[in-house]
Amino acid sequence: MSEPLLRVREIHTYYGDSYVLQGVSLELHEGRIVAILGRNGMGKTTLIRSVAGLTPPRRGDVIFKGRPLRDQPPYAIAQQGMAIVPQGRRIFRSLSVRENLLLPTSRLARPAAGAGARRTRWDLDGILEEFPQLAERIDHP
Repeated sequence: MSEPLLRVREIHTYYGDSYVLQGVSLELHEGRIVAILGRNGMGKTTLIRSVAGLTPPRRGDVIFKGRPLRDQPPYAIAQQGMAIVPQGRRIFRSLSVRENLLLPTSRLARPAAGAGARRTRWDLDGILEEFPQLAERIDHP
């Protein structure tokens, strides 16, 4: 099998003194669909936050696209393509579909400091290509 897109090895994450994740490991491969299941309070969100750098693990490794993410701030991890999509409909009801979609893409489409200009898959055209039903309501609230 190919090298995993994401490898989490023996991470240990705390909230203050509370030991929340104890030696969690997993591998995710490109093109595969994976579900993380468990009851409330079992560490699912903490795992995702640890991978994204929002609640960094104290021990263990998170490797994304072959690169270790340790000691990188969340914004640098996000620029590499790792992001959290919160559950729920976090939209501005007074804005159109187009305006809601353009809010985050306006930042994503800008190249990082020192990087050359490049088209991101998540500009408006890329989003509508991935989710064609949104195009039908693009100018509706």
